[in-house]
Amino acid sequence: MTPTNQTVVITGASSGIGLALAKTFSTEGFNVVANSRQLTASGALEASPRLLLVDGDIGDPATGKKLIATATQNFGTVDVLINNAGVFVPKPFHEYSFEDFQRVFRTNVEGFFHVTQEAVRRMREQGGGQIIMITTALDQQPLAGVPTALTNLTKGGLNSVTRELAIEYAKEGIRVNAIAPGIIDTPMHQPENHEYLAGLHPIARMGTVDEIAQAALFLVRAKFVTGEVLHVDGGAHAGRW
Repeated sequence: MTPTNQTVVITGASSGIGLALAKTFSTEGFNVVANSRQLTASGALEASPRLLLVDGDIGDPATGKKLIATATQNFGTVDVLINNAGVFVPKPFHEYSFEDFQRVFRTNVEGFFHVTQEAVRRMREQGGGQIIMITTALDQQPLAGVPTALTNLTKGGLNSVTRELAIEYAKEGIRVNAIAPGIIDTPMHQPENHEYLAGLHPIARMGTVDEIAQAALFLVRAKFVTGEVLHVDGGAHAGRW
C-alpha cells in the first residue's frame, strides 16, 4: 500500500461492487468515506481513522450533504466520488408498479443528483476532482429475455450525463467518467443462474467485483480521460455474438 492524501466517497458500499470498491481504495491508501442505508449495522466494513462509515439513504438530500461534509471535515478534500448505489428491478415493462418506478428513481437518479451536486460544489472550491458513475452495459446492449427498462432508463441516463458533465466541468479540473459493467458475480445473482448469466457475454463468464474496482482505479489515475463510458462487460456492448 502506498498512502495517499486523496479521499474517495463511495455510495452503496455494503455489498457487491461497492464493498469491493471500498476495500480496494482503502488498501491502495486512499481515505475512504463509505455509505449505504445500514452500513454500520451490516458489519461489512470495519471503521478506522481512514475508513469512515456513513449510514443513510442516498435518495435523501441530507445523506449527500452528510457524505461530503464528513469527507471535508475529516480529510480536507473530496477527490473522488463514486456513484455506485443502485436498485435493480428486472420485470416486464408492463408489470412495473409506480412504487417500483419511485424506488428505482429515488436511488439511481435522485441519489446521484444530490450527492453529485454537493461533490461538484466542493470540487470547484478546491480546484478539481473526479466523479465516476457505476452504470450498466445494458444501456447499449439490451438482452432478449432480460427485461430491464427501469435500469436502462436510469443508468442509461447516467451514461449520458457523464459526457455532459465532463464537458461542463473540464475547465474547472473535474473529470467525469462511468463504468458500465456487464453481469457481475455479486450476491444479487443466485448460484443456480450463474451458468446462464455467464453465457450473456462474448467472454463467456461473469465479471468479478475486483475487475470493476480495478477499472475504477484506472480511471482515477488516467488523468487525460474524461467523458468516457468504460465497458467492463466481456465484450457485450460490441454487438451480437
